[in-house]
Amino acid sequence: MALKSVDASLLKKMFLAGAKSLEAQKEIINELNVFPVPDGDTGTNMTLTILSAVKEIGSLEEVSMKTLAKAISSGSLKGARGNSGVILSQLFRGFCKSISACEELTVPVAAEAFGKAVDTAYKAVMKPKEGTILTVARAGAEAAAELQEYTEDVEEFLDRVIERMQIALDNTPELLPVLKEAGVVDSGGTGLLEVMRGARLGMNGEEIDLSSFGAAKPEAASGRVTGAGSNDISTADIKFGYCTEFIILLEKEFDIKDETDFKTFLSSIGDSIVCVADDDVVKVHVHTNDPGLAIQKALTYGQLTRMKIDNMREEHNERVITASGADVNPAPVKEAPKAPAKELGFIAVSIGEGMNEIFRGLGVDYVIEGGQTMNPSTEDMLTAIDQVNAKNVFILPNNGNVILAATQAKSLVEDKNIIVIPSKTAPQGISAMVSFLPELSAEENEQMMVEALGAVKSGEVTYAVRDTSYDGKDIHEGDIMGIADAGILAVGKGIHEVSCELVDALVDEDSAIVSIYYGAETSEEDANALADAIAEAHPDLDVETHFGGQPIYYYVLSVE
Repeated sequence: MALKSVDASLLKKMFLAGAKSLEAQKEIINELNVFPVPDGDTGTNMTLTILSAVKEIGSLEEVSMKTLAKAISSGSLKGARGNSGVILSQLFRGFCKSISACEELTVPVAAEAFGKAVDTAYKAVMKPKEGTILTVARAGAEAAAELQEYTEDVEEFLDRVIERMQIALDNTPELLPVLKEAGVVDSGGTGLLEVMRGARLGMNGEEIDLSSFGAAKPEAASGRVTGAGSNDISTADIKFGYCTEFIILLEKEFDIKDETDFKTFLSSIGDSIVCVADDDVVKVHVHTNDPGLAIQKALTYGQLTRMKIDNMREEHNERVITASGADVNPAPVKEAPKAPAKELGFIAVSIGEGMNEIFRGLGVDYVIEGGQTMNPSTEDMLTAIDQVNAKNVFILPNNGNVILAATQAKSLVEDKNIIVIPSKTAPQGISAMVSFLPELSAEENEQMMVEALGAVKSGEVTYAVRDTSYDGKDIHEGDIMGIADAGILAVGKGIHEVSCELVDALVDEDSAIVSIYYGAETSEEDANALADAIAEAHPDLDVETHFGGQPIYYYVLSVE
């Protein structure tokens, strides 16, 4: 007997079944990523996105088409992670907007909702690319539009839509040559098809065990505090107690030698050093036991502004007391009035302890830990925005897979002006912060920061997690890869050799500085040896090393 409509109760079961199907296949979907890197995360991102909607559905007191549509839409929007997760959330958003006023889902209603879903998703992506999840979704919408003329049976309708989506998925390698060479279909499209297949099973009445959802999901990016701010260390482990930051307004020439000498001096009195010269200003961050020495030395170069000194041991003790549940203020106290919002604030997504300190030293107010290994969600972005007391808030995603989530967060904020600087790597984000000038307006700084992104070429060194072929290179599991914006530029067996080859590929006649950010699994000695090798091969370049602390990636490199 034909099924001619789906009510809210059945649609809920279908959605939960789709979510369950996606979660069950997330690791297989992760492995479909073109680059065989250890942080392949399409399946994880899509799963965490849909599980956020599942959580919203679980809190519903009554299930109607309107309440269900709102829960799916708002839950997936807030939980969206990565490009694939954001696109999935936009598909849900368009679909739910179309059905929210209906009592039941019929074939014509579903066909219109599929069309609205695709329109919404395409509009959310600045430069839609075919051969992706968008192509698979559009194939489903086109099939739905045609099928409504031939059948009223929702089951038959959904079966035919899924068939057309499978054909489109199988064809994605013909639309994206990089998929064809790697021998895979699009991972995002595969995830979407899993949702549809699961929903079809749910239509047949398959019971879904909600208690097993997300049982092994990884910790979400949370903007958590690291280093001296962490509660599980002793103040005795904080070697240098004062976080010292300031800007030098130069009154005399400050060349490469001066910068090197000043960094050497700062290294003699502290650690976690950031010293970046940009035209007539120098931005400085150092952890030291004697801030006065850093200030006195800096005054020999010019006047100081934006000075800030924090006692990290005292802050740490306050955090530990608060975390223990002790009453820090036992007597009733008046709540302090909220400080007036400052003009400009900054949020950065970062990938390691050292990178976190670099961004803070450059003036970032809130660091969201994530990026490569765990893409932050739209809700993580909204939390960060809420914490930054500023009228204009700049967001530095520092990862191409995070830009859409930041843009989606921007669209949900009304009380602040959110400016997304489309940085795709941490070095690009650092360059953007260096170019920031406090005396300029938000609009002027946005222009300068975006321009600064183009002056940076970034590279990353990591290992392959599977055999594949890319751009004529045969890659085997365990190989070391040097990856840049242009793709995989170097492949070999040794980290040092591949890193040197990657830098050689990035350097051109306009290059002046190479920055090496070494990861959590790389020693300072190895990083210095790499710096020496690069300096020897390119004697005209200034080569710097910094502790990045990033997982998975032995080195993050930048050439400017």
